[in-house]
Amino acid sequence: MSGFLSKEYITANPNFNRWLVPPAALAVHLSIGMAYGFSVFWKPLGNALVGEDGKPLAACAAGATTFADKLSGTATALFATDCNWTQFDLGWMYTLFFVLLGCSAAAWGGWLERAGPRKAGLVATLCWCGGLMISAYGVYTHQLWMMWLGSGVIGGIGLGLGYISPVSTLIKWFPDRRGMATGMAIMGFGGGAMIGSPIATKLMTYFATPSSVGVWETFVVLGAIYTVFMLFGSLAYRVPPVGWKPANWTPPAAKQNAMIATRHVHLKNAHKTPQFWLLWIVLCMNVSAGIGIIGAAAPMLQETFGGALIGQPGVGFDVVKQDAALAAAAASVGAGFVGLISIFNIFGRFAWATSSDKLGRKRTYYIFFVLGAMMYCTATYVAGFKSLALFVGSFCVIASMYGGGFATIPAYLADMFGTQFVGAIHGRLLTAWSTAGILGPVVVNYMHDTGIEAGVPFDQIYAPIFLTLAGLLVIGFIANLLVKPVADKYFMTDAELAHEHKLAHDKSIAANGNAANINAVSAKSGSTLVITTLAWALVLVPISYGVWSTVQKTWVLFN
Repeated sequence: MSGFLSKEYITANPNFNRWLVPPAALAVHLSIGMAYGFSVFWKPLGNALVGEDGKPLAACAAGATTFADKLSGTATALFATDCNWTQFDLGWMYTLFFVLLGCSAAAWGGWLERAGPRKAGLVATLCWCGGLMISAYGVYTHQLWMMWLGSGVIGGIGLGLGYISPVSTLIKWFPDRRGMATGMAIMGFGGGAMIGSPIATKLMTYFATPSSVGVWETFVVLGAIYTVFMLFGSLAYRVPPVGWKPANWTPPAAKQNAMIATRHVHLKNAHKTPQFWLLWIVLCMNVSAGIGIIGAAAPMLQETFGGALIGQPGVGFDVVKQDAALAAAAASVGAGFVGLISIFNIFGRFAWATSSDKLGRKRTYYIFFVLGAMMYCTATYVAGFKSLALFVGSFCVIASMYGGGFATIPAYLADMFGTQFVGAIHGRLLTAWSTAGILGPVVVNYMHDTGIEAGVPFDQIYAPIFLTLAGLLVIGFIANLLVKPVADKYFMTDAELAHEHKLAHDKSIAANGNAANINAVSAKSGSTLVITTLAWALVLVPISYGVWSTVQKTWVLFN
């Protein structure tokens, strides 16, 4: 078994088609991407316990409205079995997802580079799907701490390893299209909720009974489905031999593009370079400026436009929220808006990352920061005269660049630090995502709540928030401006690189046959073409289902 999981065993032979690797990565990322969609469980879990009269039991006491009192209430809810959980209690699982994602990716990125993507992918499968099973038992026994431990902590570790497991591999298989390769995989992480959320909703409806809301059964089914998909992806991973390159492709000369390194920086030295921390700021600012507002997309639209969303332009949100029918209609439009920006977030990952292969990574991030700041300023202006089309269009562009930032950063790192440790370096850089996951929502929610307390009209609350987020993008622009090629002293010598290849059990072309014509050989194989087609169908079919489900919800915006 150790040989089957080893990096030597999965080093590709001359008959392997590199286009089999992206669907393997997508299968893993589409599975773990359901972390984005866990909010569909909050309402059902908040009503999991019912009394003899058939009505939900009261929520576990959370004290007053202060953060400390809420934490005190959550501590009680961790072990209580006679009260329902609040969204605040359950939301900590979502926070744990992304904190553990960044921490685990940083902690075990170096191990992943040496162990290989197959072993890392299988560990990710065990953690993510095993965490779902533990959470299922936690729901069944009504133990919140088991959900935090199962999906939040153990599942979060699976998220981190699953997220970075294909990055280094894809970049090495596609040195000619680094952005496109990572864009395809990371698009899957954004699309996981687009597929998983409607499936989870249907499963909960199917399993619901008078005594069960159907969540624990849904966790079990999803865990089984994701196990199959992640096993397929993990076992399909292959790594190229050292020295392999695509047929008829010549690496760009260093003098032609100084921003693309031809040597490699060791993991232990990457964080010592100013480039690492500048790119950390670049990612943190790009994510912070998007994640907070995307997380509040539905209420933002409803509060800004009020009755204008439902054909009553003279009615403000303060009136709409008092009327159940109007509030439901506005909420439906808000849900459509969330679906629309989700689509732009997902496909922006592929489109922007692919474009960066031609534009260059630094120039692509310049576009993110300049265009993003312009879009926030535009949203501030058009919200004043209630132009829904321009407002929605602005946030569709912002969402696309938010996703594009995630997909472009691995290729940016490969350009700066080489490919030998890019997966591990990417893992450490993801701590910027964990930081942004706190910073962005805190900025947005704090400014929103203080505006409400100050009596600011609903349709004017978000203007200063938008300008603040535009300011974060300006900081990111300055950091990106300061990125220069890495100094020679940080790169490994040829002897050091050879030693690392030995430690990582990397095979060379000489030891693995003639890999130079790998694509030509594969193209002649009819069976390989069939296998490749089936592999892509396995991931494109669920993606198509997710897009169709999202478009149906989004259509309300155009009606």
